[in-house]
Amino acid sequence: MTFSKFVTHLETLKSQGLYRSRRIIDNKAVVNFCSNDYLGLANDARVITAFKKATDDYGVGSGSAHLICGHSSAHHALEEELAEFTGCERALLFSTGYMANLGTITALVGRGDCIFEDKLNHASLLDGGLSSGALFKRYPHADLEQLEKLLFKASGQKLVVTDGVFSMDGDVAPLRELADLAKQNAAWLMVDDAHGFGVLGKNGGGLVEQLNLTSDDVPILMGTLGKAFGTFGAFVAGSEMLIETLIQSAHTYIYTTALPPAIAEATRESLKIVIAETWRREKLQALITQFKTGAAQLGLPLMPSDSPIQPLLVGDSSRATRMSEQLLDAGFLVSAIRPPTVPKGKARLRITLSALHEFEEVARLLETLHLLQKLEN
Repeated sequence: MTFSKFVTHLETLKSQGLYRSRRIIDNKAVVNFCSNDYLGLANDARVITAFKKATDDYGVGSGSAHLICGHSSAHHALEEELAEFTGCERALLFSTGYMANLGTITALVGRGDCIFEDKLNHASLLDGGLSSGALFKRYPHADLEQLEKLLFKASGQKLVVTDGVFSMDGDVAPLRELADLAKQNAAWLMVDDAHGFGVLGKNGGGLVEQLNLTSDDVPILMGTLGKAFGTFGAFVAGSEMLIETLIQSAHTYIYTTALPPAIAEATRESLKIVIAETWRREKLQALITQFKTGAAQLGLPLMPSDSPIQPLLVGDSSRATRMSEQLLDAGFLVSAIRPPTVPKGKARLRITLSALHEFEEVARLLETLHLLQKLEN
């Protein structure tokens, strides 16, 4: 069996500058400006020590699914701590954020129900909506008026789903207004705050905490652990009834191996740091301000964002790829984001900031981007 039917497709992707290639990260000294390690915890000595100790206690793998013999005391303790952190009754660990979104959506709605999603939602949310069997509608980005019209016409159980911080644009959802709209229309609201947890809010509780919302406003809350927490995996937080329903019905929870307990113990340590070390969020905000101010002074076309995600709009996919390679030659790791991840004609350099960055490094990145822009023009 051959796959010759895909030859033309692959060649077309290459010709359009859309071919995806994996970059092997080696020991070359570069400054990473495309990681989601927003608080710099992935290499924190305390998190690493907690992980190493837990491997001595638990081994490497969990050995099974949560519902067979893979649910350890480490998993259970982390779930309880995440529930307290989010102000929810319960939390449930998933092996990845993709699985959390897919499993939650398909467990909650199906044929005869309706699901409404922001057009810029993460692919895992969109795939969950498509896989659910529910009537699936996408509303224009952050368009509350259009969403209200869709909700008014809908029947059955209604579920509104949105990112908290949008991963490719860096802006935030109008969450307070979405919560009000969902309540008015007897709809559930699900928020994927993968890029908000750890970063936003006084204690790092994400967009919900920053806006002083509650679990009554956002009954289904998803967060990932591989970004600001610096580890791996994901969780869904909400009511006792929500979590018990997911345990019984979410296939991506029931039918997969639990994440390693050592990861859970490492995350317990990183959660303590997220809450206690507020300087990480303060420095991150200072770096964001420095980058945005400098970009404005240099005429760099940033997209509107107050988050650590600072996209530099390029437009042409081949040009974005070329600029990414030029940045690597200059000592900066910055990824080019191209269609279909972003709309056609809106390729960009997705620059992300971390609390471990130095102000001098940000200044050098700005200078290099300015030089590249002049060369391209």
